[in-house]
Amino acid sequence: MYIHQTTCISPQQTFSEADLKELCQSENNRLIAREPKYTEIPLGILRRMGKAVRMGVGAALSLLQSKKSIDGIIIGTANGGMEDCIKFLNQIMEYEEGRLTPTNFVQSTPNAIAAQIGLSTQNTGYNITHVHRGLAFENALLDAMMKLNENPDHTYLLGGLDEISDYNFSIEYLAGAYKTESVNNKDLYTTSTPGTIAGEGVAMFSVNNNSFGSKAKVLGLKMVHTKSLQEVQNAFKLFLSENKTTVIDLLITGENGDSRLKEYYDCIENECPKEAGILRFKHYCGEFPTASAIGLWLACQFIENKQIPDHFIKRKSINSKIRNIFIYNNYKGYQHSFILVEGNF
Repeated sequence: MYIHQTTCISPQQTFSEADLKELCQSENNRLIAREPKYTEIPLGILRRMGKAVRMGVGAALSLLQSKKSIDGIIIGTANGGMEDCIKFLNQIMEYEEGRLTPTNFVQSTPNAIAAQIGLSTQNTGYNITHVHRGLAFENALLDAMMKLNENPDHTYLLGGLDEISDYNFSIEYLAGAYKTESVNNKDLYTTSTPGTIAGEGVAMFSVNNNSFGSKAKVLGLKMVHTKSLQEVQNAFKLFLSENKTTVIDLLITGENGDSRLKEYYDCIENECPKEAGILRFKHYCGEFPTASAIGLWLACQFIENKQIPDHFIKRKSINSKIRNIFIYNNYKGYQHSFILVEGNF
């Protein structure tokens, strides 16, 4: 499967003219998305959209050159419009289940994003949303690969996104997902305490089977549900064997400063050859269930630009050419994914 066009809305300057060298700082252990003006969305529709929906639609419309350029829409999200969901639940309590405003309910469902993209582009093709917590984007990616096997001449819009609202930040904070002390994202990897910092964002990809003019090629994908370090290590070795890969130029990990998860990332790094470069990206976008979509977007940027800013680098690569890139992400210690991307083909 080949990736052609990409777009990203994140806490950094990634939309339109991306600047990977710039690194905006977190506030109160959160990295909030830098939203554009969404000039392609009519104002009457935009004001009714929740944050997750407008980010998804805005990213999608900027990516599509024409309304008929895709044959289907495949989105991965763990929570969808969580903020609108909570607003609707509050209305139920406030109005005692009386006459409620339907907008918040409609915008809160996870499939509202893919549905609104379909309505905005008048696309009546395949339209689906995958909701699998930390593997939502990976399941969307798998779906896109399977659809292209069935329909080799089709093009699909693939995306992953999640927002961080005050409500779900509080819930995750109480569950121990985020750090109790204030941490700047620039110092995220020097901490040795449980928890991480919250983030949000969206990455969209136009994918098909045509290699001409593509940015990168997705060669393989593997997902694992386990808390066993040995099983994760074995899964990575099996993934390498299944894809007949012996050369690793870059390893991009979702290391997030959580001391409870560091052993998983160290384990995978130790399986890589010494000449392989190691990169990290959670200081760039924060932690959220579909952050791996940002990791894949960054891999495409590194391939295209042939430059990697220093703040991503944990260990420099000895190889001058970037060809095989492995992305390893870990969500809360039990959902693991491996993505193999090829560049310079």
